[in-house]
Amino acid sequence: MKRIDYPSNEDWAKILKRPTSTVADIEATVTSIFEEIKNKGDEAIQKYTEKFDKVRLGSLLVSKEELENASEKVSDDLKKAISLAKNNIEKFHAAQKTERIKTETLPGVLCWQEKRAIQKVGLYIPGGTAPLFSTILMLAVPAKLAGCQEIILCTPPDANGEVNPAILYTATLCGVTRIFKVGGIQAIAGMTFGTETIPNVYKIFGPGNQYVTVAKQLATKYSVAIDMPAGPSELLVMADDSAEPSFVASDLLSQAEHGVDSQVILVSTSENLLNVVEKEVEVQIAELPRKEIAEKAIANSRLILVKDDKTAVDLINEYGPEHYIICTKNEDFYINNIQNAGSVFLGNYTPESAGDYASGTNHTLPTNGYAKQYSGVNLDSFMKSMTFQKISKEGIVSIGKAVEVMAEAEGLQAHKNAMTLRLDSLKEN
Repeated sequence: MKRIDYPSNEDWAKILKRPTSTVADIEATVTSIFEEIKNKGDEAIQKYTEKFDKVRLGSLLVSKEELENASEKVSDDLKKAISLAKNNIEKFHAAQKTERIKTETLPGVLCWQEKRAIQKVGLYIPGGTAPLFSTILMLAVPAKLAGCQEIILCTPPDANGEVNPAILYTATLCGVTRIFKVGGIQAIAGMTFGTETIPNVYKIFGPGNQYVTVAKQLATKYSVAIDMPAGPSELLVMADDSAEPSFVASDLLSQAEHGVDSQVILVSTSENLLNVVEKEVEVQIAELPRKEIAEKAIANSRLILVKDDKTAVDLINEYGPEHYIICTKNEDFYINNIQNAGSVFLGNYTPESAGDYASGTNHTLPTNGYAKQYSGVNLDSFMKSMTFQKISKEGIVSIGKAVEVMAEAEGLQAHKNAMTLRLDSLKEN
């Protein structure tokens, strides 16, 4: 990890830069694949599945037989763990439900808001170096709670044309409607346009590599919404001498092992803590099965020494981390002053991996600084707020004159007429 002591504010942008390509670097590739899938459907999907996943599929759709067999291949211990996590995620997201909001803004003018589920949603679940079946829990559980009618899932096949059984088991458990063996850009394009096999959806959810992130952003040009531009995983830890160094090192490595383009940052007011954690990272990384991946991510990472808490929190807000661990004596100061973070973890005994799997909060979070303007996935992500109003004769009299005056001031005579006709009818009666 690169060590940086007391950086000046002018250098923050440089030292906090993510190790990602710019959109311009990969947009041409994404656009080309989108156009081909838009015009050729399944034929193009098959072409790119063969090119990127090295397999030619007989069918893109996961069969009932494959779903039934998957359950037998998942251990009882894993099933119990998935069930525990599912229950906690359901509890936390069910608690986010809100009742109808209703108010009478003036006598006879009744306004209210209700929420409706997005009818068709698509979930993207990466395969790659790790089968992220936990992300299915984070997306399908709230989608089901919201009442989405169609929940489809795309995930890349392996070289044998199969999908990890834990992914199939979890998807079935959570009520996913259909599962397709499609990954990467081609999956996002398939859900955007629809093909002979894959239905189009109204909103796409799920993390992915930089190509998937750009593909999701491109999908928004074709009237498809997305959860957020979620890219490579990242973690920032704020710790002082009250933190346990081995815990801090384990948290940094838990994100570093996600992928070579992941980034982890440790910020501290303690030079001693930085020194001890740096050594602890070297010890722990040597034992990891995904050591090579973690080492490349650690090369993109930072140890940053700052002079005081105020400087630390300003730097953290500038970064806007996806995951943010606070392990300090002055915990309340950091809680009260954080403005930009996807999900926050507090204290020595709250590892980020608890939120990744089973505590109940959602792990689909904004990365690459998007925590400054995006929320993580929640129940409302799968819903739309609709407003209603009903105006009585008394209400028309209450607001009629104001509407007429405002419409006339904007030069919209038909708007004014719609109100004037009603007011005149009341006068006549």
